[in-house]
Amino acid sequence: MKSILLGGALSALALAVIPAASAQVTMDKSRGVVTIAPTVEKTVPAVVSIRVTSRKSGYQTPLSNNPFFRDMFPEGAPSQPRAREAVSAGSGVIIDARKGHILTNHHVIAGADEVVITLDDGRKFDAEVVGSDEKTDIALLKIDASRLTELKFADSEDVKVGDYVIAIGNPFGVGLTVTTGIVSALDRFGLSADKYENFIQTDASINPGNSGGALVNSKGELIGINTAIISRSGTSAGVGFAVPVDMAEKVMDQLLEYGEVRRGRIGVSIQNVTPELAEALDLDVTKGALISEVTEGSPADLAGLQSGDVVTAFNRDPVESSRDLRNAVGFVPLGKTSKITFERDGRSKTVSIDIEAIPKSSSTSSSRSKDDGEEDTSSDTFRGAVLMDIPDRLNPSGGNEGVLVQRVEPGSAAAEAGLRRGDIIRGVKRKAISNLDDFTDKTQFDDDVIALTVQRGRQQIFVAVDGT
Repeated sequence: MKSILLGGALSALALAVIPAASAQVTMDKSRGVVTIAPTVEKTVPAVVSIRVTSRKSGYQTPLSNNPFFRDMFPEGAPSQPRAREAVSAGSGVIIDARKGHILTNHHVIAGADEVVITLDDGRKFDAEVVGSDEKTDIALLKIDASRLTELKFADSEDVKVGDYVIAIGNPFGVGLTVTTGIVSALDRFGLSADKYENFIQTDASINPGNSGGALVNSKGELIGINTAIISRSGTSAGVGFAVPVDMAEKVMDQLLEYGEVRRGRIGVSIQNVTPELAEALDLDVTKGALISEVTEGSPADLAGLQSGDVVTAFNRDPVESSRDLRNAVGFVPLGKTSKITFERDGRSKTVSIDIEAIPKSSSTSSSRSKDDGEEDTSSDTFRGAVLMDIPDRLNPSGGNEGVLVQRVEPGSAAAEAGLRRGDIIRGVKRKAISNLDDFTDKTQFDDDVIALTVQRGRQQIFVAVDGT
């Protein structure tokens, strides 16, 4: 069975701040061999081994809370184990020799009571956790040490698939180890549902213990922090992932300033632009983040953004998907003004937009209907979806104007488009509808792909249903 392991990072050649010319593969004439040993010798000292100790409390037995047994055994019930120590290992990268700053993974130091850094020269130091961010799996440590070697950051925009890469880490706790490979892919995501992901994929050997280690290019520049592997066996299968250095740097900047990452929002619901949606909504762009809903009074609302707009850039960086926009907004400090570019009716526009704090989540009621006790209202079938007027007693968030999806036939056009039982259709072709009759009037003579504005719970999305 395939598994994703966090605790393994890439084991390959790492780098230090060295001139590009000296970091290439060279011929050692004295030995008659081709080697990258000069680069390794200059860069390995910037990678550290991390030993993490955490204290786990003992479990409670059924007798532990019984007053009678507490009186009999004032030292604790005999079967109750004492707290134990758990020890784990990982890797880290020195990125500021003067200040003693070290980047590693959040999962390496999460829950740590003690973090000890071992340098390549054997010196050991207790480390302070400056801050940690679970959403990107990045943490920043600090040690008080001299004579450190640091790695220079590469420009993430320059990284290309096929680039030769080197990684260094501490696999299985055996000590700093070097492996090599290439960049296998860029912009990988999907390892976790709620994380900020934009991984560099590599085939350099990665194993447990390499997490937090360095992935570098042939110039000896840091391009990523090794984070995870996909493996059936738990060991390297040639599919490893590293957090790009530009993402790690943005996290580091906030950890240094606040001790945490303070994320905000602009107040939109977004989804990817698909060919079906592009056709149904008559869009001139095929990539970007499609705004399905704008929160009233939010920064997006104040900036003039509307449902149906397609965001194509944020702070001049291209936005090709909803994930790109989510990542971009997630690394902008709260209160900072940014620039957002969007397409509307074939025209491109750029406006200023602020980042506001994410409001505390509130409990929401479901808008799904139930079969039992449902009122007898008029219904109709639309491309495999049985629709009905919204019952008065349902009282969904957003009001009772629209139609309720009562059932979706498997294999139908509605099912393939992603409509679900309980969805509420609020609009057709970006025009609001009031009831089933209104919906029928707006769709009955249209056999093309139709864009529906759908409310699902408290979220609004676009769904494109094919008429063929």
